[in-house]
Amino acid sequence: MELPGPLRQGVERLLENIPLAALKQAARTLSDRYRAELRDGRLHMAQDAAVRAYLATRLPATYAAVRASLDALSDARPGFTPKSLLDVGAGPGTVLWATTDLWPDLEQAVLLEASAAVRKVGETLAGGAIAAQTTWLAGDATVDLADLEPADLVTCAYVLDEIVPASLPKLIDRLWQLTGDTLLVVEPGTPAGWQRVLAVRGQLIEAGAHVLAPCPHQAPCPLAPPDWCHFSRRVARSRLHRLAKDADVPWEDEKFIYVAASRQAAPFRLARVIAPPKPGSGKVLLKLCETDGRAGEKLFTKRDGDGFKAARRLDWGDTLPSTPRP
Repeated sequence: MELPGPLRQGVERLLENIPLAALKQAARTLSDRYRAELRDGRLHMAQDAAVRAYLATRLPATYAAVRASLDALSDARPGFTPKSLLDVGAGPGTVLWATTDLWPDLEQAVLLEASAAVRKVGETLAGGAIAAQTTWLAGDATVDLADLEPADLVTCAYVLDEIVPASLPKLIDRLWQLTGDTLLVVEPGTPAGWQRVLAVRGQLIEAGAHVLAPCPHQAPCPLAPPDWCHFSRRVARSRLHRLAKDADVPWEDEKFIYVAASRQAAPFRLARVIAPPKPGSGKVLLKLCETDGRAGEKLFTKRDGDGFKAARRLDWGDTLPSTPRP
């Protein structure tokens, strides 16, 4: 999955003539903060150098995770075409670009972001390239949501790991209040990120929400530590990305976890592949989260006919076109 052309070109312009040594140092600092999930009262991207490092090393992966989550949401609700977006903790507009790429008829977007440095970059990137009427607001996700208006689609991506856990229930409650139709929360695909998403999922179900994805059911998650639910997208690294991270491999795998919940029930539910498929000669083993709330591995062979043909085409995170039984 690649960045949309106008976004990629805008990023390249912003990163022109940036000294590589400075970019490397900023990238290391930003990576350390993300990995440690620091909550020291400072924003991860408060300074221009951190924003540039994010554009070079994190934006493509974050975009891929958000876009994959939106695709899953859209597959679960094929008729959903949001006209308005509210993105809380918007960064440089990653969700905005992914949303307009999937739904180009989006009419209005409100983006809340605490960092002035990030807002400036986001406005620069979106200016003249995003058709939707876009409003950028300065604000903290935990305290500045009172005066916002509801939107068809409300999003909060890669934000909860920066927030003190005690503040999360109130934040999720407010996000759901602002949700006209569907709420999407995306987090890093770590065990801690999964636990945060599980807490969000449970709170939303209790509030009456319908889970659209990734879960094909409303039952408690069938996985237990040390296992955890997450997904992955392979992202090509640009030359600058490789240089900034001293990386030899021309790609990276972004692991993420998400939950999409709606005020409308999904028209159908399909089992989801929740681990990399294990193919073999004339067979494929899939780990599935089922519509009945159970999870486990199932072997599909040529004897299963169309079920096998469908199963061998699936990737991690996909849904079965039906739920054939071996």
